[in-house]
Amino acid sequence: MTGERVEFRVSPGRYQHWRVSCDGPVATLTMDVDEQGGLVPGYELKLNSYDLGVDIELYDAVQRLRFEHPEVRTVVLTSGKPKIFCAGANIRMLAASAHGWKVNFCKFTNETRNGIEDATANSGQTYLAAVNGTASGGGYELALACEHIMLVDDRSSAVSLPELPLLGVLPGTGGLTRVSDKRHVRRDLADYFSTRPEGIGGKKAVQWRLVDEVVPRPRWDETVAERAADLAGRSSRPGDAAGVSLSPLGKTRDDGAISYEHVRATLDRDTRSVDITIKGPQADPPASIAEAARQGAGFWTLAVTRELDDLILDLRTNENELGTWVFRTQGDAARVLAYDDLLLSSAGDWFANEVLHYLKRTLRRLDVTSRSLLAVIEPGSCFAGSLLELALAADRSFQLAGVFEAADPDTGDPAADPNTGEPAAVTLGDINMGPLTMSNGLTRLQTRFWGDEAGFGAASKRRGAALVAEDAADLGLITFAPDDIDWDEEIRIAIEERASFSPDALTGLEANYRFAGPETLETKIFGRLSAWQNWIFNRPNASGPDGALRRFGTGQRAAFDRKRV
Repeated sequence: MTGERVEFRVSPGRYQHWRVSCDGPVATLTMDVDEQGGLVPGYELKLNSYDLGVDIELYDAVQRLRFEHPEVRTVVLTSGKPKIFCAGANIRMLAASAHGWKVNFCKFTNETRNGIEDATANSGQTYLAAVNGTASGGGYELALACEHIMLVDDRSSAVSLPELPLLGVLPGTGGLTRVSDKRHVRRDLADYFSTRPEGIGGKKAVQWRLVDEVVPRPRWDETVAERAADLAGRSSRPGDAAGVSLSPLGKTRDDGAISYEHVRATLDRDTRSVDITIKGPQADPPASIAEAARQGAGFWTLAVTRELDDLILDLRTNENELGTWVFRTQGDAARVLAYDDLLLSSAGDWFANEVLHYLKRTLRRLDVTSRSLLAVIEPGSCFAGSLLELALAADRSFQLAGVFEAADPDTGDPAADPNTGEPAAVTLGDINMGPLTMSNGLTRLQTRFWGDEAGFGAASKRRGAALVAEDAADLGLITFAPDDIDWDEEIRIAIEERASFSPDALTGLEANYRFAGPETLETKIFGRLSAWQNWIFNRPNASGPDGALRRFGTGQRAAFDRKRV
């Protein structure tokens, strides 16, 4: 869509489209989109419609409310426009966008909605949608991410999912899935609702479970305040804790590298791959979680999570042709485990809780990214505990058996771990057993051993042990354990092979096997986005010159290929 790189770092002082106000336990997040503030030229963001730039600000606001405002227990999500809540994704933007842009846009938007639901479920920060005007498409989907939906009853406001009749596509941010699986709207009613572009309002919207209540406009402000106070009263978030400021993220970027304090990515356009190195902590963890909170954004786990989060978004959006990501780590595994243990032993603390859930969400973002993931475990690595999750998330992992026998030209010493002189090891920790679940509700270790209870039990019993390649391979924790003779060749072949395959087929392959086990709301949303919406967006009926997206607003009907396939 644009030759300019998209930047995901933003702060409230630079918001164009959102206003955030806090009044004790209640925050109000007001959507007031600047019509001329599109991320790229060529469209106006009328009727509170949104593009990626609007959603980047929303994501930032949701994050800041969780970390910077522990006193906030309810977030009221509403509109600053009269008689319009949100018209959804901007149609002109979608019509002008390349296919990959549309799909990535929908994926990021989904993740932001999931973050809202995660705040409600796990942080005691409940979202209330105060739909003070018509909510269409993605606007209604934004409301669907909230725990409680209030719709103004003024004989004109309604909720709708008009994508099918008007645009020839599906609600791209999980709308239909949330209607059926979250709000339990009956299938026949959902079918009728999704083919009615004008939507449904009033008492029928409540009867069909599309909203929770309708409120007459004269009582609107009073009732919203009552509901917000009621939801706040149910929360256990602390009222007297000091927030942690999410200070600006240090980052340097050029055409060949992206660097932060703890994370560095080298971009190799010849092999269409990215080599990502994550550094473990350079010092022991703070003595207490209170001291960790005083370190704020400098606390290692929070800092490295923020950097990894930004890197994933940057690469996913700006580097579509770099299809293989190779993960490495450097550092002291014991320190990684010590930071993990501090968080786990402080599970009742709001800051520890937020850091763990942020790490969980960032790893889930990695899981659903349409890139091939490799983990390379060498001497000096620290794939332990929370950082071992990167190897467990990988499609393939390689751990060096033994050490590199090629002598150092200066010292003549073999290339082993510079800290211990030992071979590469991986270490399972307590953090791998619970809090960092995937979208399927299972840990990556459980997913790895789905249907193999004996294998899961054998691996779990080795928790805390530094496992060399042979042991890790025997337990099924890694894929391959080459020696130093084959090491470089094995990894080179894996990267080159991946680059030779169809990217479309790889996306389908990876989306199929990464989420073994039970279906959840989240796996359904991302699976359907990867399959149905991806396909529909690419069809002429939607995106062709005579398709519904192109013809919308012109007065001409779309020309559909009527074959069902």
